[in-house]
Amino acid sequence: MTETLPTLLDIEASGFGRGSYPIEVGIARSDGSRCALLIRPQQEWTHWDTKAEQLHGISRARLEREGQSVRQVAGWLNDELGGLGKVYSDSWGFDNTWLALLFHHAGMLPAFRLEALHLLLSEAQLALWNQTREALMAERGIQRHRAGDDARLLQLTYAYTLRLTTAR
Repeated sequence: MTETLPTLLDIEASGFGRGSYPIEVGIARSDGSRCALLIRPQQEWTHWDTKAEQLHGISRARLEREGQSVRQVAGWLNDELGGLGKVYSDSWGFDNTWLALLFHHAGMLPAFRLEALHLLLSEAQLALWNQTREALMAERGIQRHRAGDDARLLQLTYAYTLRLTTAR
């Protein structure tokens, strides 16, 4: 039997709190593949937290050079995720806010709904979550705080904790 994985979305941002905005969005598809796009900041998006930059390693200059427009990123997300209905995030409060900001500035509506990942998890999975995630990061050398890698790490952690809890 082939396991169907949930599609996960992760967003990296300019910082946290008022004035922050999305700078990278990544997805891990149900087949396990992942991809991410950098987002070119809107002119009015000026908040920049150097501590956040130290975590994700993405400079504002790089976003200006390599980032896609908010319209391109929102269109890509709708193309990728529109037929799925729901996608999941482990930081729903932050990611949903940044996603809404992205789509607002793109002048578009999302063709999918973002849900909290914890809605899919059993208590047994939650109990194993942090330990499993840490083990997977070490084993696979996954770089944290990049949107595509973080989305895939969440997906792998989901799959491993599901197997561990259903194998009992």
